[in-house]
Amino acid sequence: MTVSKKPVLEVRGLTKNYKSTTAVDSVSFEVRSNEIVGLLGPNGAGKTTTINMILGVLEPTHGSIRIEGRDVALERSEALERTNFAAVYSPLPGNLTVSQNLRIFGLLYNVPDSEKRIEQLLEEFELKQFRNTRCGVLSSGEQTRVSLAKATINRPHLLLLDEPTASLDPSTAQSIREKIKEYAAQGEGGVLWTSHNMYEVTDVCDRVLFLSHGKILLQGDPKTLPGEYKKKNLEELFIMVAREPLLLESM
Repeated sequence: MTVSKKPVLEVRGLTKNYKSTTAVDSVSFEVRSNEIVGLLGPNGAGKTTTINMILGVLEPTHGSIRIEGRDVALERSEALERTNFAAVYSPLPGNLTVSQNLRIFGLLYNVPDSEKRIEQLLEEFELKQFRNTRCGVLSSGEQTRVSLAKATINRPHLLLLDEPTASLDPSTAQSIREKIKEYAAQGEGGVLWTSHNMYEVTDVCDRVLFLSHGKILLQGDPKTLPGEYKKKNLEELFIMVAREPLLLESM
């Protein structure tokens, strides 16, 4: 994949404090067009807090977030209309059908010719047979496909994916990964992806950022970064970040 230099997301000095606890500590990074960046780290590292600040759900204590040059703090609507999101812990309303959910989000994002776009997504994510099925009765894999259809309905230039393939069987997860790689390769979109599946991250991501206790400890190409720290693969490096972050800080 050829990665352009155009930044879709610019995060500078991002910090989130909760009284005496610092959940995110002066984090800075970019996501560029046609790039998939993995945001990695153990539970409690600050990944979801960072994503929630990018989405405008949480207000940063310090720092700035720009989406295609628009400051989320000052131009929230303009910035977020170019953004979308999917996560296993944020399912779509289960009492609505697949089509109803997509129609509502098409209206929320003011998608032009939304009915045509919905038909495209039903075809792309193999959901045609479920168009009139309530989301709450779908399997986890089917619900994930609906969530990704929703997340791409407005053709976002910044797509945020928090554990998008968690609990999926290997075949379904592979299919989802291929769809996201295709999405990033086309148009001008960039993707920020969190996952605990290091095989998946190595396969999908152009670049990874390792968070520990709210700080970025290291970053680089997931295929070559482990070797720089004398590790065989990304999973071994992840374990080192989780268990021995102070050792990495001193290297």
